[in-house]
Amino acid sequence: MCGLSGELRFDGRAADVDAVVRMTATMVARGPDGVGIWASGPVAFGHRRLRIIDLSERGAQPMVDSELGLTTAFNGCIYNYQQLRDELTAAGYRFFSTSDTEVIGKAYHRWGVHCVDHFAGMFAFAVAERDTGRLVLARDRLGIKPLYYAVDAERLRFASTLPALLAGGGISSDLDLVALHHYFSFHSVVPAPHTILAGVRKLPAATVRVVEPDGQYTDEVYWSPSFTRDDAYAGWDAGDWQDAIAARLRTAVRRRMVADVPVGVLLSGGLDSSLIVALLAEAGQTGLATFSVGFEAAGGESGDEFAYSDIIAEHFGTDHHQIRVPGSRLLPAVDAAIAAMSEPMVSHDCVAFYLLSQEVSRHVKVVQSGQGADEVFAGYSWYPPLADVPREAAVDAYLSVFADRPHRDLPAMVEPSYLLERDASRDFVAAHFAHPGAATSVDAALRIDSAVMLIDDPVKRVDNMTMAAGLEARTPFLDHELVELAAACPPELKLASGGKGVLKDIGRPLMPVDVIDRPKGYFPVPAIRHLNGPFLERVREALFDPAAKARGLYRPSWVQSMLAAPNDNRTTLGANALWQAALLEMWLQTHGLT
Repeated sequence: MCGLSGELRFDGRAADVDAVVRMTATMVARGPDGVGIWASGPVAFGHRRLRIIDLSERGAQPMVDSELGLTTAFNGCIYNYQQLRDELTAAGYRFFSTSDTEVIGKAYHRWGVHCVDHFAGMFAFAVAERDTGRLVLARDRLGIKPLYYAVDAERLRFASTLPALLAGGGISSDLDLVALHHYFSFHSVVPAPHTILAGVRKLPAATVRVVEPDGQYTDEVYWSPSFTRDDAYAGWDAGDWQDAIAARLRTAVRRRMVADVPVGVLLSGGLDSSLIVALLAEAGQTGLATFSVGFEAAGGESGDEFAYSDIIAEHFGTDHHQIRVPGSRLLPAVDAAIAAMSEPMVSHDCVAFYLLSQEVSRHVKVVQSGQGADEVFAGYSWYPPLADVPREAAVDAYLSVFADRPHRDLPAMVEPSYLLERDASRDFVAAHFAHPGAATSVDAALRIDSAVMLIDDPVKRVDNMTMAAGLEARTPFLDHELVELAAACPPELKLASGGKGVLKDIGRPLMPVDVIDRPKGYFPVPAIRHLNGPFLERVREALFDPAAKARGLYRPSWVQSMLAAPNDNRTTLGANALWQAALLEMWLQTHGLT
């Protein structure tokens, strides 16, 4: 888990090493254990290292393999790297390190762009070919690791974070109007390749891009579950599905213990993280460090779920850390979390994850986390209403329960110069739902959520906030083999028991039922959900900042109406509409975009 950056020139000039140094310097938090810069003619790489596998200097990056003529920069973890290393050794390759980075380079040499088909893990990497001048960029199947880029006629720059590209220079502050529409309508999710800035793009998940020395490129999408019923499972009953999914989940959890440092668990007290702890205990793991976070109550809402996380910690005898965050730390953490965001992210969970990660990183460098289970196993409230909706009506039904606000409401909120005539968010959803596969409306919703929403909301949130503390988060529910099996599973088994039915059935013989059958919870940060006092003042300050006035994004009448009733206006899924608007301005101002 690290931060990478780089540049490829198309105009015959040498790479701008100073720009790569600046980009790399912004990612110290992602990789506090080492820095490396490499340049050769038109290409340069930068890397910040978090030492997880092969703690020696032999694992440092960018990693140059002179024998093969390849240089690799990598962010993430290849969980099956040891098995691949054995396979490559048998094929005649010689290794000079014990790192997964070197496995990537040699796997690319052996299998070309199809090396990604052999990887089980989370990754974003760049490989430069010495002899051809070609650059290869790739991203993992579920988009767990980010990769941003900016390109013009002269050069391509890329980095693990958007702010790193800003540090490199030459990025316009113009907003991308399609992204802006998604931000306000599509639950603040901005699908790849768009970002909120017109001059920055992100490589889509499950994509390998091969860039030629002149800037021409080709993309290959190498993975996409169909969400249809597979004939291979035609005779399975509910028990067969439960056994198969449990076996895949056990493998996923075991894979994510691969490290040369201790691995802990973020224990929220919900089903997903509790199930990870239960499976590790079943496998004989002892002395497991677990971590929970809680905040002060506000607006009549509790700020912690310690009652549930304590049950699991006591039941399995973990080395549990209950982190209580005083109210005095919240307001400074808001700005710190926004600074850590590669893109504006509305969820107040960001602040919770930021503070939790800062504390957890004092104890361990790697944790497992339960993100992804809701999108893969139908845990959200918007799935059950779709169960009886005909497939041809799925688009409108999905948007009615998921979208923050309809297209027709945007003119009252946003100034005309920032509006699109077309409903970009509905167009996007309709195009996605029209792809082959996804047999039912629930399948279609699960497919778009796991391929789009998951990547550009909860997964991005976890990456940004944990890496701001130099903490590597691993997500077993996003193991690609588990996701493939879940996609083929009949929706009714996932919707059972109020959602995630098959996971609940797996958990019943393993852990206390009080945690399994509890109401669904979230990372609660009540002070942000219920804006008042200094938090409301911070919102007001952002919306009336000179940069905000110069930008002229929001209609003044809309801003005044929101401030008059800051907690009365919420999106379809309950987010504070005023916070959503202010968060975007805070992010733009924090990153110097005026």
